[in-house]
Amino acid sequence: MLEMIGKGINYIIDMGASVMLPIVIAVISICIGIKVGKAIRSGLMIGVGFVGLSLIVDMMNAELGPAAQAMSERFGLSLSVVDIGWPGASPITWSSNIATVAIPVAILVNVIMLVTKLTKTVNIDIWNIWHMTFTGAIAYAVTGNFWVGILGVVVHAAISYKLGDIWAPLMSDYFELDGLTVPHGTSAYMAPIACVIDVIIDKIPGIKKIDLTADTLQEKVGVLGEPIVIGGILGTVVGFLAGYGPQAALPLGVKMSAVMVLMPKIVKCIMEGLMPISERAKELMAKRFGNSQYYIGLDPAILLGDSQVVTAGLIFIPLTLLIAVIVPGNKVLPFGDLATIGFFIAIAVAVHKGNLFRTLISGSAIMFVTIWITNQTIPWVTKLAATTGSTDGSSLMAAMDQGGCPITYVFTQIFAREYLMGMAVILIGYILCMVFAVRCSKKRAAELKEED
Repeated sequence: MLEMIGKGINYIIDMGASVMLPIVIAVISICIGIKVGKAIRSGLMIGVGFVGLSLIVDMMNAELGPAAQAMSERFGLSLSVVDIGWPGASPITWSSNIATVAIPVAILVNVIMLVTKLTKTVNIDIWNIWHMTFTGAIAYAVTGNFWVGILGVVVHAAISYKLGDIWAPLMSDYFELDGLTVPHGTSAYMAPIACVIDVIIDKIPGIKKIDLTADTLQEKVGVLGEPIVIGGILGTVVGFLAGYGPQAALPLGVKMSAVMVLMPKIVKCIMEGLMPISERAKELMAKRFGNSQYYIGLDPAILLGDSQVVTAGLIFIPLTLLIAVIVPGNKVLPFGDLATIGFFIAIAVAVHKGNLFRTLISGSAIMFVTIWITNQTIPWVTKLAATTGSTDGSSLMAAMDQGGCPITYVFTQIFAREYLMGMAVILIGYILCMVFAVRCSKKRAAELKEED
């Protein structure tokens, strides 16, 4: 039964997020009592938003990808394994044998956790279950044990839903997304590192008072601090660092200005489409479980509408390449995920309340850890790609998105036992970071309650 359900959902997923999500949202909306016309409109509005996001991400990949490659070649970076990014890792994941049952398993985990009150996150983002599936697929490919793979899906899913609970107060406090949360992907599982960095900075005299945001920049430098201008400057600088002449660097700057202006507008389409189902879900949950607060789990793309996130993402394009050079023993050339690096540091921006200075520090730590883990998982990602027929295995492959995930790395190492020292360091460090993440969440929740 689970396999049949999984195949049916996979068929819908194959049509892409811009088609799959409108269908899922419309069906769920009708099932929970929203009028058919309103449900269809909500679904289509979300589809419009994801089409817009896809266009912008495709443009960023097409424009920033070659620029990043050119920067690497120009500065002689000796990194031999290219990061395929989430556009390469997700289809490989969906091709795994475990993918057919991973989706219903992840949904079942969410239902069980909701019923037993272990989470308040109601995940409606079916597409990003591929993150949980990746953990299971990697574990299955490495160990050859199907049930270890299923356990990997369960573990990653459970942690993700708890991360949704943890970050919900920050979604409301900083992003003003009341009742929504982001339990998935690099944004959610790497942000605990930012919580530790924030506490450390708070204890450093002088440094703790530095507050750099796009708003403060605009106050100090006027029009030069506006997002549209910042995007143009950063895009042009990346172009010149890539060795482009003015004829290529300046158009790149204009296109990055377009990203800064259009991204928030497109995210508003998604939010408009989600409002009816979000409000109705809250009503139903209140009737069924009383006045308990529940959160709708969504794609981290909704966070890219924030100008601080987009600005930090652009800054981290050249910075991530520099970090890749200094990571000991690294072979990974950041490439596929460079254009969407904002996903890695989006919630970190919220942890620091939009402070770009702190985000640059914690983001550097996040990318350092991500690249180090990615380097360790090269053989695993290559093996997964080979077992799914995505490659013949003759060329090594790496994926920063999910391939650099601490959850996937620790879980698979428990069974593979290839580098126990590395696993121990990441495990202990990550548990410590999660403790600080919970403290950060409770603090923000208390602040919100006080404001109300």
